[in-house]
Amino acid sequence: MGWGKRSILSAAVTVVCAVTVLGAPGTAFADPAPRPSTSPTPPPGKDLEKVREKLDRLYHDAAVATDAYNAAEEKAKQQSARIDALAGKIEEGQRRLAGLKDRAGAAAREQYRTGGIPPTARFLLSDDPGQVLDGAGLVLQGQRATKTLMGELTSTQKQLRSYAADAADRWKKLDAERRAKAAAKKRIERQISAAEKLQSQLEEKDRERLAELEKQAALKAQTRWLDTGILERIHGKASARGEKAVAFAAAQLGKPYVWGAEGPKSFDCSGLTSQAWAAAGHPIPRTSQEQWKQLKHIGIEDMRPGDLIIYFHDASHVALYIGDGTIIQAPRPGRDVTIAGAGTMPILGVVRPDA
Repeated sequence: MGWGKRSILSAAVTVVCAVTVLGAPGTAFADPAPRPSTSPTPPPGKDLEKVREKLDRLYHDAAVATDAYNAAEEKAKQQSARIDALAGKIEEGQRRLAGLKDRAGAAAREQYRTGGIPPTARFLLSDDPGQVLDGAGLVLQGQRATKTLMGELTSTQKQLRSYAADAADRWKKLDAERRAKAAAKKRIERQISAAEKLQSQLEEKDRERLAELEKQAALKAQTRWLDTGILERIHGKASARGEKAVAFAAAQLGKPYVWGAEGPKSFDCSGLTSQAWAAAGHPIPRTSQEQWKQLKHIGIEDMRPGDLIIYFHDASHVALYIGDGTIIQAPRPGRDVTIAGAGTMPILGVVRPDA
């Protein structure tokens, strides 16, 4: 595999590879050489290949909507955290403002108690001019303190107005993200429902034939990718963190795909990759599109186990490369976290979390 501690994964790969070949998105592997199908020929007029293509489009659209859902959820979390922080600042500012007002009130009461007579008048009226002069100095200090106090009051009030305006803006953004999340959820459910309905209309023999077509399509894509000789140029060794990410992903094999999920019992594609790298001590963006945007791009020939392969032109799918031309991925609804061929889907590029 070209990476150090391979014991965690090697057993799983050995068992799977003993009976299968690098396979379709959502199916572990396909046979090394496709055997003639024993399934009955599809009924006249029923084009299962077109059904397969339509299912691919529906699940792809669901993946795009899932990424939008995850992005909106992440932004909503950030906005909520910011609102909580602002609420704390507002509360602290209100306490400070109340204290300043108490001080200002005390100063006003003191001025009222002394009658508010200017120092000059008190000097002329007093039997002890020296005492008045001493008092005049204190009055001047009091005037400066009052000026400072009023400045603090004004500054605190301005700060509170700024915090309140910021909080109101954050609430608007939070509401927008929640609406975006709800809209994405509807799109996901609509696409998945359409896919499930399409498959439910097939007879059992046609569903078996459809599964065979999926395997064949994946095998064809993987073979075409391997025929480029790409594996002969890939010799990267996993980093220490990359090994941890691979080990985490391998431990999730067999867990179901659930859109929007990031563990521990289920995952979507970017939920799996983001949690794998979080477990490796290196947090990365939540969605496949942000992983593509923010992480360092590297050439396919330079990739190593632990790197992320981004798929499709819109970066709507991501998987963790584990070596020997294979990936661990959470494929799509109805499938489990599995090992598949790295070339079974159109590769957009490769990113390295710990570059």
